[in-house]
Amino acid sequence: MSTAPLNWSLIRLLVVKDWQLFEKQLAAYVAGGIVALGLLGTPRYWSFYAGALLLMVVMIAAACFSISNSLIVERKERTLAFVMSLPVSPLEFTLAKLLGNLATFLVPYALLNLGAVALILLTPLPDGLLVYWLLIAGHIGLAYSLSLAVALSVESEGWNTFVMISCMVMLNPFLMALGQIPAIVDPLKGNDIVWSAPALAILGAQALASLLILGLTGWRQARRPAFY
Repeated sequence: MSTAPLNWSLIRLLVVKDWQLFEKQLAAYVAGGIVALGLLGTPRYWSFYAGALLLMVVMIAAACFSISNSLIVERKERTLAFVMSLPVSPLEFTLAKLLGNLATFLVPYALLNLGAVALILLTPLPDGLLVYWLLIAGHIGLAYSLSLAVALSVESEGWNTFVMISCMVMLNPFLMALGQIPAIVDPLKGNDIVWSAPALAILGAQALASLLILGLTGWRQARRPAFY
């Protein structure tokens, strides 16, 4: 791995390039999320569940879109040759791709999560939903981190698609598992925000696993002497 100083201006330009390529699509995902939040805030059971489902689908779709278009489609369309013609090292390219993907996912992810948290706390919805929702958001973030790590490390489009779908499909078993933990499901209909030991343990594990996956992937990719 080269010890030359990083060209942060070029890294920033590559990140901005990825953002500008997909900003309209990301705005559409945020708009879909706003529709979902509107349904969530309607005092009807059917609209609440429809809004919750739509919000999860939008966040999962944004995660898959970010990875697919920035990495998988780039390989498929052979646009890496353009990047290789620039004065950029494999380390700089890895950082640009990692930061670019995180930006295109985390912006809509953060906005929609902030909207969901505000909706729970500022409307008649039970405040007890807050911890449950954060656990769902944590799962989506962990699934995204694992999918991004595989996309950065593995060139096979088939394997990348398989991992993305598998990670996101695991949301349903995760919700079923949460439903078996009384300390998490019992406060759902109440107005008390209960940070139980199981909830804190799961949130901590999700955050730690996501950071470790992304950190180890970036470190491994940065040590490669050449591009993919």
